[in-house]
Amino acid sequence: MVLGASTDTIVAIATGAGEAGVGIVRLSGSHSIAIAKQLTCENLTPRHAHYCEIKDTAGEALDQGLVITFPGPRSFTGEDTAEIQCHGSPVLLELLVQTCVSLGARYANPGEFSQRAFLNGKMDLAQAEAVADLISSGSEAAMRSASKSLRGQFSEKIDSISEELIGLRVYLESAIDFPEEEIDFLSDPAIVDRMDALRALLARTLEAAHRGRALHRGLKLVIAGAPNAGKSSLMNQLVEQNSSIVTEQAGTTRDLVRERLTLDGLPVEIVDTAGIRQAQDEIEKEGIRRAQQEIQTADRILIVVDDQDSPDGDYIKPFEHAGIANLLADIPTVIVRNKCDLSGRPYGLRGSDDSIEVSISAKSGAGIDLLRTHLLSTAGFDDGVYSEFSARARHVSALEATLNCVESALQQITLQGAGELAAEDLRRGQEYLAEIVGRYTTDDLLGEIFSRFCIGK
Repeated sequence: MVLGASTDTIVAIATGAGEAGVGIVRLSGSHSIAIAKQLTCENLTPRHAHYCEIKDTAGEALDQGLVITFPGPRSFTGEDTAEIQCHGSPVLLELLVQTCVSLGARYANPGEFSQRAFLNGKMDLAQAEAVADLISSGSEAAMRSASKSLRGQFSEKIDSISEELIGLRVYLESAIDFPEEEIDFLSDPAIVDRMDALRALLARTLEAAHRGRALHRGLKLVIAGAPNAGKSSLMNQLVEQNSSIVTEQAGTTRDLVRERLTLDGLPVEIVDTAGIRQAQDEIEKEGIRRAQQEIQTADRILIVVDDQDSPDGDYIKPFEHAGIANLLADIPTVIVRNKCDLSGRPYGLRGSDDSIEVSISAKSGAGIDLLRTHLLSTAGFDDGVYSEFSARARHVSALEATLNCVESALQQITLQGAGELAAEDLRRGQEYLAEIVGRYTTDDLLGEIFSRFCIGK
């Protein structure tokens, strides 16, 4: 599946920024091995680690280290590659890269090594994305799910779904191509059973993809509400440290307080915001404006209410006074009734998915575990179930579109008896699945995906 092999040679530092005991410079392309030989003046045996002096173009030694060459196609990128392992001085590594450039290489673009591996058929697109997910994983669970995707578990799942979908297409199109047959293929209950099974498999895979996306992206929670409702105390309880200043004076928090934590394997970013009300001065107005910006990008809002002041009150009022009540329409919210140790309300969780209230005491910590459990459940991590693979927003969208196509095809068969329309639905579903692994992908999408990788990977 060579979509376009590159002839130029690229070079980049493959290790992280800063000083380290070891640093790696990576080359890929037709001149990689020749450049490595010029740097070392050695005859390099493929796939053997050679300990030697590494020299600049004038023959002056820069360092001593290990040099390994990998002739294509048996390499990460499928091209001739070389890796130079030396001391991890940023100055030394950059000088080594500059030397490689002077010998005919060019600086690699972000993600270009992984992109070449994809274009040369060494991995599919989902596996290439898993490389970046593995590097940026923020928890052990995220790391393990990305590792599974890199080994091909997600791709295998997509392939098995695609094979079943193709089988159904073949069945339907055969019935369309031979209408003179007396057998009514479309009335066969087996075809409906197969479509039902495919729909259920897609639904389970989509649910796992939602969990995988949450692991990769994390969950952003914004704590908001009226001044002195206990937002900062809630923040401190969730992160288990005194991140926010807590006083009896209303309006203590004027700026954003941001913390990151791992909640049973799920990366979470929590933002404590200024009290929401009609601003009293310019500083408070700016704090509310910043709170508004954070709310707009939140996955979920924790609206904290003082249960003493408004046991049955309207939690929307502070947002109306600040002129930002419209922000709450499209973002999931949890009403956190705080200070229940003073109001007497029993601690607990009430309501449906669309309207959840949790009663707590942010001062004592009572009820906080219920809130944590609920937040994990909303992200699909209840009962300690984690994703079997990592996923991204585009994977989720493609699976949702495929599921819609299969459901439409099922309706065409059961309600209309329209085999042609059902086959067309399945064809479109097959294209959506192909986008996930990169069998059907535009150049613009590839550019967007790989531009987000780090340089050297």
